[in-house]
Amino acid sequence: MAYFDSQLSVFKITDTGASLRDVSPYITSIEGLPGPREINEATPLNQAGRKFHPSLQNVPFTLEVLWSDDTLVGSDTVFGPLSRHTAATAFEYYPEGSAGVKYNGNCWIRNFTIVTRVGNILTARVECQVDGVVTRTAA
Repeated sequence: MAYFDSQLSVFKITDTGASLRDVSPYITSIEGLPGPREINEATPLNQAGRKFHPSLQNVPFTLEVLWSDDTLVGSDTVFGPLSRHTAATAFEYYPEGSAGVKYNGNCWIRNFTIVTRVGNILTARVECQVDGVVTRTAA
C-alpha cells in the first residue's frame, strides 16, 4: 500500500481571465472533494428494511488558504474576483501530486471570507459548490 504526503497535493482553478492558476502554495487544507451524492429513499410497502436509489452529486468543498494579494496567483487576487464572477469556473485537484489521480470539474465560489485573528497569520476560507459532477481520472 502506498502512502502519500498531503504536502504534495496540487489545486488549480481558472481565474476570471480564463487562466488556469496553481494556487497550491497558498492552500493549507482542502475538504469535501470528491464529495457526496444524494441518495433518495425508495421504500415500497411491505418491506422489512428501507430501500434507496442513488441520485445527483451535490458537492460543496472548502479551501483554507493563506491570504495573499500576490499578482496573478495570490489567494485574494484569484478568489476575490471569482466570488463575484457570473459563471462557474474549472478546477483541478491532485491529492497525490500532479503525477497521480486527478479530480476535476466546474465550481462556483459561494463565499470568500478573510479571517483575522490576533496572534495568527492572515488567512481566508473559500467555500465552493460544484456545478455538475466531479470527474476522476488517472494522471
